[in-house]
Amino acid sequence: MRGLACLLMFQTHCYDSWLGGAARDTSFIRWSQLGGTLPAPLFLFLAGISFALVTDKMRRKGASPNEIAATTIRRGGEIFGLGLLFRVQEFLLGQPWAPWPDLLRVDVLNVIGLSMILMGLACRLTRTPVTNAIVAALLALGIALATPPLWTTLRPRWLPWYLETYINGVHTYDKPQPWLFPIFPWTAFAFAGLAVGFLLFSEWATKNLAKAAGRFGAAGVALFYFSSWSDARPVQLYAVYDYWHTSPNFFLARVGILLLILFASHAWCQWGLGQVGFSPLIQIGTTSLLVYWVHIEFVYGRFSILTKRGQSIPMATFGLVIIFVAMVLLSLARERMKGKGAVILAWLHRTTRPATET
Repeated sequence: MRGLACLLMFQTHCYDSWLGGAARDTSFIRWSQLGGTLPAPLFLFLAGISFALVTDKMRRKGASPNEIAATTIRRGGEIFGLGLLFRVQEFLLGQPWAPWPDLLRVDVLNVIGLSMILMGLACRLTRTPVTNAIVAALLALGIALATPPLWTTLRPRWLPWYLETYINGVHTYDKPQPWLFPIFPWTAFAFAGLAVGFLLFSEWATKNLAKAAGRFGAAGVALFYFSSWSDARPVQLYAVYDYWHTSPNFFLARVGILLLILFASHAWCQWGLGQVGFSPLIQIGTTSLLVYWVHIEFVYGRFSILTKRGQSIPMATFGLVIIFVAMVLLSLARERMKGKGAVILAWLHRTTRPATET
């Protein structure tokens, strides 16, 4: 699933950055942007599932609630710190054009880190997988329901913009921006993944994985149609209703799609081509943070491999293939180098010592 999220992210970023002229007015780029609504929810959803797996393993090993909370919250803090570091990198590489407020822009790494911190706090308050799943599901729904007013009628305008932006993504603008990643609604996807993760790693589900995946797929279909039914009701709860950006109905629809992707991924890995040899998608999924970090600069940044806003659809597609292949190779290289830092340092020490002694 992480590999699919990376592929969808690559195509969205590549076409958005490189397509120019008449190509930007076609249905092709609109479909590309529609596909681009999935990577961020997928990454957050999978962060929640991974969080449930780590928590469950630590509990089985006898770790105390405080130890589990400290470990998971610390990891969330590390991801949040990496998000801040990424913004510093982009700011420096973007000089002299990048404005200083870009340093405080809320990106997907920031919200993943904050989501992990919040999940760590939530799991500290509950002791069993079942209560964890129930609390996570309720928090996901609560965050989704609170999003519309926090973006409109109940905006915390009394906060400075660099704090309010973590609530609704307002940044330095006069209204929240849908292309940013504030806690509301994005953290809801992490809590949805957390709820699914605790159910997925339950004793029954691990013994009946195919049935569990099928039930998640059926739940995804039900959520999607419930979302459509609810959206069509003539009476809405909110004074300002924006389906595509803040609506809880859109959140439920996307969670439904995520559950269908979960089922499809299980089918692909158990009965499909995922069983046949090397899988590029699985490979890049193992180093999703690295390929996210690196590809941005070669698509949007100073070192873009193609001229931005100046390409046809075939040329941008050729660039997308280059990016995908390069990121797969980078992922393979990272995997081969993993754990060899001490060996490399020892080699450097041996090669430099004679010159130093001389």
